[in-house]
Amino acid sequence: MRRAATDAPPSRTSAGRGTRGLLLVLSGTMLLDALEVSTTVVALPAAGADLGSSPAAAQWLMSGFALGFGGLLPSGGRLVGLFGRRRVYLAALAGFAAASLLCGLASHAGPLVAGRVVKGLCVALTAPTGLAVIGAEFPEGPARARALSLYSLAGAGGFCAGLPLSGLLTEASWRWTFLFPVPVAAALLALGWFRVPSGPPGGPAAAGARIRGVTGAVLFLTAAGLVLWGIQCAGRAAWPAAAGSLAGAALLTAAAAALERSVPRPLLRRRVLANASLVRSAVGAAALNGPYWGLLFLLTFQWQSRAGWSPLETALAFLPAALPLALAAPRSGRLVSRFGARRLIVAGALAPPLGYALYLPHASDPSYAAHVLPTLLLVGAGFVLQFTALHTQALAGVPDRDRPMTTAVYQAAVQLGGALALTLTVALLPAEPWPRAGAGDPGPAALFITALSAAGLAAALAGHRRKERHGRRPGADPARSDRGKRPA
Repeated sequence: MRRAATDAPPSRTSAGRGTRGLLLVLSGTMLLDALEVSTTVVALPAAGADLGSSPAAAQWLMSGFALGFGGLLPSGGRLVGLFGRRRVYLAALAGFAAASLLCGLASHAGPLVAGRVVKGLCVALTAPTGLAVIGAEFPEGPARARALSLYSLAGAGGFCAGLPLSGLLTEASWRWTFLFPVPVAAALLALGWFRVPSGPPGGPAAAGARIRGVTGAVLFLTAAGLVLWGIQCAGRAAWPAAAGSLAGAALLTAAAAALERSVPRPLLRRRVLANASLVRSAVGAAALNGPYWGLLFLLTFQWQSRAGWSPLETALAFLPAALPLALAAPRSGRLVSRFGARRLIVAGALAPPLGYALYLPHASDPSYAAHVLPTLLLVGAGFVLQFTALHTQALAGVPDRDRPMTTAVYQAAVQLGGALALTLTVALLPAEPWPRAGAGDPGPAALFITALSAAGLAAALAGHRRKERHGRRPGADPARSDRGKRPA
C-alpha cells in the first residue's frame, strides 16, 4: 500500500486540463531529446579546443549519447515494468537535468563524455515510455491521433531547431549548449510530478528475472562501448588495445546472450531477431543515419577549424538537410499509405549516395554552393522518403505483442549503427593537433561514408527484388497494412 501511494500522481482538477498538461510534459521532453542530438554537433570544435581533446575524443560526445540511447532501449520496458512508468519517467528526467549540468561544468573530456552517455540512457527511458503513456491515457481516435502527431512533430522539429539554437549558444560559450536543458528539464520534471500517471510495478516474483535481463543489457552496453573503443584504437594503430577491446566485447556479448537464455521470459525473442523485414530496415536505417553523422562531423571541423566559420554559420549551413524532414514529418504516414514503404525506401536510398558521390571528389576543399549544398539536399530527400517508411517496413506483419520490442530493436540499431559508422569515419581521419583539427585529408573518411550509403542502396534494391520474386500480388506491399505508423 505504501508503494501504491508513492506511485500515484496527485489528483487532477479536470480531465482536459490533466491531459493537456501531460501532453505538454511528454512533447516537451521529446523536444529536449531531439534537440540533444543536433545541438552537440556544432559545439564539438569549440568544446574540444577548450578541453584540449582531439577530434577522435570529441566524437565520443556524439557516439557516447547514441551508445547510451541505443544500448538501453531494448531493456527500457523491463525497467518500466519493475519500477512503474511514473518513477522511471521522472527519474530519467531528473537524471537528464543532472547530466546536462555535469556536461556544462566539465573541466575535461571524461566527465563530458560520461554525461553524454547518461543523457542517452535517460532518453532511452523517456522516449518509449512517453509513447506508452500516450497509448494508455489518450482514448483511441482523434484524441490519440492528435497527441501522437504533436509528439512526433516535437521529435522531428527538435533536431532542426537544435542547429540554429546550438549556433547561437556556442557563439557565447560551448558550455551553454549543454547547460540550457537544465532549467527546461527541471520545469518539465516539476509539471510531470503532477501529471505523469503511474503504471503497476512488477511483482516480486518477476523482479529477479527482470533484474537479470537488465544485467544482460548492461553487459551488452559495455560490449558495444568496447567495440567503438577498439575501432578508435585501431585508427591510432594501437593494435594490442584494439584486439583486447574487441575480444572483451565478444566475451561480454556471449555472457549477455547466455544470461538472456536463462531468463524465463527472454527480452529478445528469437522470432523478433529473425524478422527479415526488421533486419533489412535496421541495415537501411544505419546506412542512412551513419553516413550523415560522419558528414556532419567532417564538415563541422572543416568549416570551423580550416575555413574559420563561426558556430552560427555552421549551424545555418546544415539546415537544408534537416528542414525538409521537419516539414514533411506530419505527412509522412500519408506518404507511406499512398506509395508503399518499399517504393519509398528504394527511391530514398538512391538520393544520399548521389550526394556523397558529388561531395567525394572535392572533400578536401569543397565549395558550399557547388558541392555541399546539393549533397545536403539529396541527403535530406533520402530522410524524407525513408524515415517513416523504414520503420513501417520493420513493423510489417509483426503481431501486436511483439511490436514494442521490434520498435526498440529497430531504434537501437539506428543509434548503434550511427555510432559505429561515426567511429569508423573518425578512425579514417588523420590525427591533427589543435588548432589544425580538420585540416588533414578527409578523402578516406569521405570514401567510407559514400561506400556505406551505397551499401544501403544495395540493401534496399535487394529487399525490393526479394519481395518481387516471392510471388506477391501485383502492387501488394506488406507495409501498407501499417498506414500512418510513425517511428518512435
